[in-house]
Amino acid sequence: MSQGQTQDALPPITPADKPRTRLKSLDALRGFDMFWILGGEAIFAALFVLTSWRGFEWLDGQMHHSQWHGFSFYDLIFPLFIFLSGVALGLSAKRLDALPLASRYPYYRHALTRLSLLIVLGIIYNHGWGSGMPASPEQVRYASVLARIAFAWFFTAMIVWHTSIRSQYWLAAIALIAYTFLQLSFGANAFTAEGSINAWVDTHWLPGITYQNLPYDPEGLLSTLPAIINALVGVFVGRFVKQQASPKRLLLTLLFAGSALIIIGILLSPWIPINKSLWTMTFSLVTIGSSILLLALFYGLVDVLNWQRFGWFFAVIGTNAIVIYLASSLVQWRYVADSLFGGFIQAAPELWQPLLMAISLLTVQWLLLRWLYNRQLFIKV
Repeated sequence: MSQGQTQDALPPITPADKPRTRLKSLDALRGFDMFWILGGEAIFAALFVLTSWRGFEWLDGQMHHSQWHGFSFYDLIFPLFIFLSGVALGLSAKRLDALPLASRYPYYRHALTRLSLLIVLGIIYNHGWGSGMPASPEQVRYASVLARIAFAWFFTAMIVWHTSIRSQYWLAAIALIAYTFLQLSFGANAFTAEGSINAWVDTHWLPGITYQNLPYDPEGLLSTLPAIINALVGVFVGRFVKQQASPKRLLLTLLFAGSALIIIGILLSPWIPINKSLWTMTFSLVTIGSSILLLALFYGLVDVLNWQRFGWFFAVIGTNAIVIYLASSLVQWRYVADSLFGGFIQAAPELWQPLLMAISLLTVQWLLLRWLYNRQLFIKV
């Protein structure tokens, strides 16, 4: 646990290094991303029950993952978090390979510790063996959201610390194209659950069990590669934000780049479907483009227009995002909310009860996070 640092902080190389660029919008957007996982996704379904307005029904549909091919807002939450970890890295990106090993050691130690800890926490989030100890290691699901976040950040950091900017651009492009060719090489069934190369790799090389015992794991081995690209492009954006002096030019560039990537992804989708589970090239392009547009929106509102209260509300969540994500699996928040507000909710009209329950669920989590935030207790992983 650290005082006054976010989870992406690293030790300085020398005392003479310049202070890290601070984006208020980064924590706010990270918090906005986590808001929907904490229970925000239930708001639109509750509003539809209350009002019967079809618009809320459509918005509720966006709060669920696509069944296979396709894209919804909820599909963006995971890749957005990975992208933002790349942005944070890009804001403080440094080359380490020219430094003596003693100077690089704190960075390597931090990266390996973070990688290991998130893998273990991911197993805990998945409830480990499920049936409790003792149990066979083959019954553990090692793949997880947290493990993918860890691997994406780790390999992105290694690339940024040891290669030139030009090499990073080439690596991102070549890796994404190579991954797509690997998928296409499996023929007519390349983008099916059973016939994809992702399923083949996970069946032969992924230890333990897969999610719901599927033939592939949505956080499996091969699809980690394009997730690294999401983080690496985040580095490019973070570096650009750091170097850009004109907010207007920055916003216009982000809007153009984000829109262009989304359009390219959609245009390619008839041949390479947008698929979250397989993390296809088009899924990467659409999610990277959407992430850039959201960053532009939050940068404009929080850092340019200085919407302090708006940014602060979400920053309270974003500064302890990993902690509250873990708690969403390990803590019975609904029980806590019902214990505090259950009587009031049951006394309300029936149509209001789903909305009040959703709000109470968010409230108890946000108040805990605010308590941590006010005391500058940011738990670093």
